[in-house]
Amino acid sequence: MSRTPALSRRTLLRGMGALMALPLLDIMRPGTARAATPAPRRFVAFYTPCGIHMPKWTPGGEGAEWSLTPTLASLAPVKGDVLVLSGLDNLPGRPDGDGHHAAATAAFLSCVKARKTEGTNIRTGISMDQVLARAVGAATRYPSLELGIDQGKGIGNCDSGYACPYANNIAWAGPSTPVPKETKPRAAFERLFADFDPNVTQAELAKRKAYGLSIIDAVRDDAKALQGKLGTTDQRKLDEYFTGVRELELRVNAMDASGPSCGTSISPGDTEDVREKTKAMLDLIVLAFQCDLTRTCTFMLGNARSQRVYSFLGLSSEHHAYSHHQRVQANYDALAKIDKWEVEQFSYLLQRMKGVQEESGTLLDHSAVYFSSEIADGNMHEHKNLPILLAGRAGGAIAPGRHLRYGGQPLANLYIALLHMFGVPATTFGDDGTGPLPRLGA
Repeated sequence: MSRTPALSRRTLLRGMGALMALPLLDIMRPGTARAATPAPRRFVAFYTPCGIHMPKWTPGGEGAEWSLTPTLASLAPVKGDVLVLSGLDNLPGRPDGDGHHAAATAAFLSCVKARKTEGTNIRTGISMDQVLARAVGAATRYPSLELGIDQGKGIGNCDSGYACPYANNIAWAGPSTPVPKETKPRAAFERLFADFDPNVTQAELAKRKAYGLSIIDAVRDDAKALQGKLGTTDQRKLDEYFTGVRELELRVNAMDASGPSCGTSISPGDTEDVREKTKAMLDLIVLAFQCDLTRTCTFMLGNARSQRVYSFLGLSSEHHAYSHHQRVQANYDALAKIDKWEVEQFSYLLQRMKGVQEESGTLLDHSAVYFSSEIADGNMHEHKNLPILLAGRAGGAIAPGRHLRYGGQPLANLYIALLHMFGVPATTFGDDGTGPLPRLGA
């Protein structure tokens, strides 16, 4: 049997100035490789700002005997795919004086204490996702993908003397080098799925623009030629992928149509509706994984000290203001609505990943999907017992469907364990990581 695949994994569909990546197909791997090589593992870090109201978060029971709380109710369809981890602390996230949100966000994936400064002499540590990207990123077009909802300021003071890069970034390529996130769905979509062929003529580009052709229309001839070479399974995968890309493109186009107008400052492809924007970004993550464009992704549902007003939840004040609840029941109720909505977005991502079939499992089976906030209680700015979910099976390395309690172990130990799952032999991490967190596997 030939060991040479009939189609390169780097193959791009071309047409009318467009370049479009393909999902991972069986034809891209010879039969011997398909039998011997497992599907690639992926990692997502999903950040939510301002902490969580823990009384409505923490499940009762341990091990497999645990029940969903009101905040976690939307996880019901994927409960068996999720670990709830209690009792993990990120003490390097504590600030010097005030500035808990920015300092803890800087340490969210680095577990390194951030230098307090409003200037350009920022310093924290390399984030876990970037350590992973260095190890596995060469296998994909993009070593890592950084997405988010809110852009935020790039300079200045964003939290009690802590510079804005600390508050607005969780991915750090080095101690002083944040990796900026893309916050515009249109820009992210075109970067991932609608690149322009540098060899195309201006006439071809003008024709595509004049006819308003979708990326699918632009590469249709190439796609038809490819489909004639595919088996039944690959044809199904390609059809599902094209459907997903086209549906997402239509939604991004709808954001364009309802977005900017005279007197507004909304960028094309952006939207004031955080609900649509969030789902578009999460769908981009799923499609990027399907194409094996990247295996490492971070997503920020908001920046530290989020000022978002969740009017669609019936709320009138900013998220950060509610997080300083002062033990007022009305603020607890508002936080419960926000927390529940945030977990619903995470559940949406998990269900989308679970719906993608791959070799010997689903995309979710082959992934580790991490959810947390920079702090626990927003009123006390608590850096202990953080709200943490870990979903997926990471190719068999994780045994989900349980609630595990840890007695104040460092969050950095979870990151060491995750790095091990991806073949990175870390022994320490951040300021306080001492070894891999136990009990995540079977």
